[in-house]
Amino acid sequence: MEHIYRFASIEGSGLEHLSLQRRDDLIVAQAVVVGDRGGHYGCSYRICCDSDWQVRSVEVVVAGGGSCVLTSNGQGEWRDGDGAALPGLQGCIDVDISATPFTNTLPIRRLGARLAERSVITVAYIKIPELGPRPTAQAYTRLADGRYLYESVDGGFQAALSVDADGVVLDYPGLFRRIQPS
Repeated sequence: MEHIYRFASIEGSGLEHLSLQRRDDLIVAQAVVVGDRGGHYGCSYRICCDSDWQVRSVEVVVAGGGSCVLTSNGQGEWRDGDGAALPGLQGCIDVDISATPFTNTLPIRRLGARLAERSVITVAYIKIPELGPRPTAQAYTRLADGRYLYESVDGGFQAALSVDADGVVLDYPGLFRRIQPS
């Protein structure tokens, strides 16, 4: 089953079109994003997760720029597109792509009820348009039904995210809001 989502940047003129498909044992998110936070860019990404929302592969392509391909065993071991081990990402289970609010859905869905208490995780952070993945500490805490506190542990940034029943962001204060596809 496919679901279509769109997100708009709150500041600037960014827009994302996301297709989320759930198959028997695979969840696939594919999107195209244009934005102007930190410079003008256009990119596409594809994230594949297993049925437990463990990220298994990520591909990000920046229009007119580079690409980043990562694969994971779902247990925190990562490889690049050529199959070389990436020990710097050891322990990262989720991925966070700076240009999209969708990647917040990954730990929200994967951790589920464990978010009743603050959960600190390390993610493979991919900043657009630079693309160099690096580990970053983040925390998530369930505040109420459909509301989660996101924290950048190292950066001090916080946001109270509103999500739908599927954990997909509705409102990311100051950065993104979901809009209806027309």
